Amino acid sequence: MVREHGEGPTVRAARLAAPATVIDRADGVIFLRSPHPLPAYPDNLTDRLVHWAGVAPTRLFMADRGRDGAWRNLTYAEALAKVRAIGESLLARQLSAERPIVVLSGNDLEHQLIGLAAMHVGIPYAPISPAYSLISSDFGKLRTIINRLTPGLVYAADGGLFARAINDVVPPDVELVIGRNPPRDRPATAFTDLVLARATAAVDRAHGTVKPDTIAKFLFTSGSTGHPKGVINTQRMLCANQVMILSSLPCFADAPPVVVDWAPWHHTAGGNHNVGISLFNGGSFYIDEGKPMPGAIEATVRNLRDIAPTWYFNVPKGFEALLPYLRAEAGLRKTFFSRLQIMFYAGAGMAQHVADELQELALATCGERILLLTSLGATETAPFAIVRTWDSARAGNIGLPAAGVDLKLVPTDGKLEARLRGPNITPGYWREPELTAKAFDDDGYYRLGDALKFSDPAEPGQGLLFDGRIAEDFKLATGTWVSLGPVRAGFIEHFAPYVRDVVIAGPDRDDIGVLVFPDLEACRRLATNLAPDAPADAVIADDRVVKEFAVRLQTFAAKSTGSSNRVCRVILMSELPSLDAGEITDKGSINQRAVLRQRAALVEQLYANPPSARVIAVPRDEQ
Repeated sequence: MVREHGEGPTVRAARLAAPATVIDRADGVIFLRSPHPLPAYPDNLTDRLVHWAGVAPTRLFMADRGRDGAWRNLTYAEALAKVRAIGESLLARQLSAERPIVVLSGNDLEHQLIGLAAMHVGIPYAPISPAYSLISSDFGKLRTIINRLTPGLVYAADGGLFARAINDVVPPDVELVIGRNPPRDRPATAFTDLVLARATAAVDRAHGTVKPDTIAKFLFTSGSTGHPKGVINTQRMLCANQVMILSSLPCFADAPPVVVDWAPWHHTAGGNHNVGISLFNGGSFYIDEGKPMPGAIEATVRNLRDIAPTWYFNVPKGFEALLPYLRAEAGLRKTFFSRLQIMFYAGAGMAQHVADELQELALATCGERILLLTSLGATETAPFAIVRTWDSARAGNIGLPAAGVDLKLVPTDGKLEARLRGPNITPGYWREPELTAKAFDDDGYYRLGDALKFSDPAEPGQGLLFDGRIAEDFKLATGTWVSLGPVRAGFIEHFAPYVRDVVIAGPDRDDIGVLVFPDLEACRRLATNLAPDAPADAVIADDRVVKEFAVRLQTFAAKSTGSSNRVCRVILMSELPSLDAGEITDKGSINQRAVLRQRAALVEQLYANPPSARVIAVPRDEQ
């Protein structure tokens, strides 16, 4: 069946594909696909760099803030020239998939140039989370990655900043390329030396061999396995994915997008999706050095005062972190909304109150609502796969499969498990054949691990909703299933702004309990008679903080429909999640299983009888 959607009259115009889906059913399995064929896509991504360097040579391709705070600008023509020169230098080193390039540092122009140069001449590269070098105390994840990849070259922007990780993990026979501050105790090549090479016909010959099945990069994701998995990203994945995006959001063809973005390039959203949108469509990409957290969001705000984006991506917490600044600064609001066509979020579900306030601010500032869109995908899907291309009052609607994507919904324990097939899907995990085999079903569909459900079962064309992670759902002692995703999202929404994240406990218990990572700054503002530098333990023990959580816990329990979504007890935690212990990924998402394993003693306190003094609980007669 095919279902079409319209747009609301108060929404700023942006050309989008009319959403539609074809639905088939067989033996309880539901198949969804777009009725529109996927247009042709180029053999490799840097063909688009060549194209734009010819069509718009002086247009800004990318900019970042230099150490003096001024923007460093790179045009398309300049970028291609540097990519070709660096490509010549890389070819001389005989690098390959067996000896790829590893990038340890974060987003900057040099990182982008070495990555594009590697892809241009057919050498895979792997951008690695800087947290594995700078935050980790034992370098366990970084060591696993280096051993898995056996790199031939390692790049870091600052040799001094990354010295400890390099000395501990990078073998001495691996060449180092350093942007600044070369190490004193081992030889290193200056990044500028790579750019000084004169590009020859060898670069063009190498580029001609880069085909759709050529490996472009390795992206590492921990997932539920605990160790980083190297997701193979081919040129086919990247190019097909960009055509999928353009087919869904044809407004990118109407005017080159202007992007201000912080999302890290070692993740698929930042490095594939966001950079790709700009490069593929001849846009201008401003690297935002900020992050959606206290002490770093201010840099994002400064950049958004300077640059008015036409397309703005963030995670839900990022939009939430921006709200106080948008609320307080009329000039910031005016610039931010001035030419914005689309706000786009991914990575988690957006709280409805955040979506509502964004639209209220847009309407008050420019007299129009701005399209707020979202999608669902994974590192293994490049990542674009399912997308909402229509305005929706319900923030959690993730839409329908993009052109070229086949979605299979398989009944599993009362839910619909999502599986995907298409040219954007990874061929597997680097040097892990057993893990690769488990990732796909007998028909070649990638097992996404997410459960989905229809927004309106009677009208499947109205889109899909995220329905939790299959592996994380559990049963209470009564045999009642708990769908973790909706409980988690509902709890965080109800307790905003005092909760940063939560971990749901309760397998084989009588009721649901929650370990809470509180938003300490929000709780500190609520607390009374505390010094500004009071420790976290004092903040979460403050009478007003405890009372606020107790009251909200009772009202949350009161609106529950049964034991499957009624939270009866919580513990507020002062200890941040540990990267080394696998409790948190470098992008800030919680590993539910790891937290429950590492904090098993807290879980026992949560359910102790009599309860621990740390437990905030719903009165027994209200449970």
